Amino acid sequence: MTADDPTLLPGGASPGAPAAPPASERVLLARVVDVTVSVAECSALVTSRASGAVVTFEGVVRDHDEGRGVEALHYEAHPTATEVIHEVAVAVAEAHPEVAIAVEHRYGDLVVGDVALACAVASAHRAEAFAACAALVDEVKARTPIWKRQEFTDGSDEWVASLG
Repeated sequence: MTADDPTLLPGGASPGAPAAPPASERVLLARVVDVTVSVAECSALVTSRASGAVVTFEGVVRDHDEGRGVEALHYEAHPTATEVIHEVAVAVAEAHPEVAIAVEHRYGDLVVGDVALACAVASAHRAEAFAACAALVDEVKARTPIWKRQEFTDGSDEWVASLG
C-alpha cells in the first residue's frame, strides 16, 4: 500500500472500509533533522488521488521578534526530539482518523527566510485537513524538545524555549 494508490482514502483505508488504518501508519514522515526541510516533500508524501484537500504549513525564520531585528536563529534539539515529534504526529492522527501526515523540523543554524518547520496534512475534506494541520503545528511547538537562540541585529542574542 502506498499513499498514491488510487483505491485508498487519504488515511490509507479502502472506500467502504469500516475504519482507517492505525494512526501510526498514517504518519508518513515525522523527523527532526539538520538539513533543509520541505513543504513540497511533505505534501508529495501525503497526497493521493482521494485527497480532496492537502493543507501545508511552512514555519519560516522572520526578520523580527517583539520589535527587535533578527539576523539568524540557532535551533538545538534534544536527542529524543524525533521520537517526540513522531508521538505528536501519531496523537494528531488518532484525533483525526481521516488524515495522512508528514512533518519535519530543522535544527542547526538558520537565517531569515529558511524553513524551520514543514508539514502537510491530507484528507478527503478541507475542514478535517485544516483542523489537523493546526493541531499538528500547535502540538509540535508545545511538545517537541527544541530550543532556539535568536541573534539580533544589535549584536545581542537570547535563548528561547520552543516548548510551551
